[in-house]
Amino acid sequence: MSGTGGSVLVVDVGTSGVRAAVVRPDASVEHVHHAPILPDSPAPGLIEFDATVMADAVLAVANAALHDAGGVEAVGIANQRASTIVWERATGTPVAPGIGWQDLRTVGTCLVLQAQGIRLAPNASATKLMAILDAVDPDRRRAGSGELCFGTVDSWVAWTLSGGASAGTDALHVTDATNAAVTALVDPATIDWDQPLLERLGIPSAVLPRIVDSSGAVGACHALPGAPPICGIAGDQQASLVGQGCTRPGLAKATFGTGGMLDQCTGSGQRPISTGQGAHGTFPIVAFRIDGMATWGVEAVMLSAGSCVEWLRDDLGILTSAAESARIAAECATTGDVWFVPALLGLGTPVWDFGARGTLVGLTRGSGRPELVRAVLEGVAHRGADLVQAAEGDSGLPIHTLRVDGGMSDNEVFVTALADAIGRPVEISPVLEATTLGSGLLAGLAIGNYRSADEIAGIFSPRRVIEPRTDDATRSHMRERWLAARSKAEATIPELSGISF
Repeated sequence: MSGTGGSVLVVDVGTSGVRAAVVRPDASVEHVHHAPILPDSPAPGLIEFDATVMADAVLAVANAALHDAGGVEAVGIANQRASTIVWERATGTPVAPGIGWQDLRTVGTCLVLQAQGIRLAPNASATKLMAILDAVDPDRRRAGSGELCFGTVDSWVAWTLSGGASAGTDALHVTDATNAAVTALVDPATIDWDQPLLERLGIPSAVLPRIVDSSGAVGACHALPGAPPICGIAGDQQASLVGQGCTRPGLAKATFGTGGMLDQCTGSGQRPISTGQGAHGTFPIVAFRIDGMATWGVEAVMLSAGSCVEWLRDDLGILTSAAESARIAAECATTGDVWFVPALLGLGTPVWDFGARGTLVGLTRGSGRPELVRAVLEGVAHRGADLVQAAEGDSGLPIHTLRVDGGMSDNEVFVTALADAIGRPVEISPVLEATTLGSGLLAGLAIGNYRSADEIAGIFSPRRVIEPRTDDATRSHMRERWLAARSKAEATIPELSGISF
């Protein structure tokens, strides 16, 4: 490492809470403070949150971490992606509840636009912004005059930390390239706002934030003691990618939380020609942007991962805690040829079947509690193998080892099953959630803690390495059995299976 050795405060806003911590130049994470901010669901399919409550939580945990640390040289932001907030520029007051990334209220809008040749997914920000503007500014007068600000969560956090409306011209209305790219409003050729698309959607450009690099000084945090500069911003999955050192082409990480996301770095060469789905069901992403140059990646998505363990605990009542799943599953050596397909919300990469549903195959009178729990963990592991194969297929780059973080990375049975299913080593992240670390590394790069993104790749040191135990013939047989089970889960609800975005 090189440079000044400055510490970084990171504010990490997830779906259910806000975390602040201090990342040291040696990549250690200290002084962690957390505040819960659970979203609301006023009706089925609707996910909303109070942006003012989020801002208060951001300031509370940030000040607590700074108090413990005694000061920092820079600030980093990591955040849930695509969630959408609109606020008044003059007052900083949100004009409507924030719309969460999981919200499905715009499915109908997406299908109407699809018939017009505009392909947008309901989880992206584009139609969420349209929905808020339709409700509060139907003629777009306020948005067009610059009275309103749109932002994803990183934009809102940067605005809050900069002092917001009270900061006047110093208030920050920005987003980084990783977050901008998942709004579906960006031209992938330029990583700038797509003006023709904005016109077709009726979104005035005056409402949009300025797109900045993922690493680099952006502006001062006037709301914090000492006003340290924001120097790093990244969406949660990209921050996790950097936090696990995947800054070189081919390196990949998977985060297994409620759902699962696999991201692979593909490098800064040829950019994708569109933001659409690849042949194997992945999507191109901006992994990070530094000095105006984007490094790209591909992302594969698992809709149900840890939520399947929560189902065992909360709905079936056969577990008292998620952590207990490893102990119960270890009571049997195999599932007895029982297979579970984790499709509680449909299947993501590679088949993208929203009508698929969770499926158990091969139950016998001898199938007991341990076999069922093991089948669930192994089912999530085989979905992980699906994601690895899809990423390799779309990127053309082999994944020699898979780095993992998230709550399920602490589950011994799961990570062992994952290594067996993918047939290559699994490297466990030194921190359970690598998002905070990744944002800290991006900000640290901007203040000279590291010479380059490539140097960040050399910092990663796994907590453990899990080697696969099965031979190729056994693995091939198991994958065949898994794929046969997965096929039975597909098209359970044909009407939903016919929908694609």
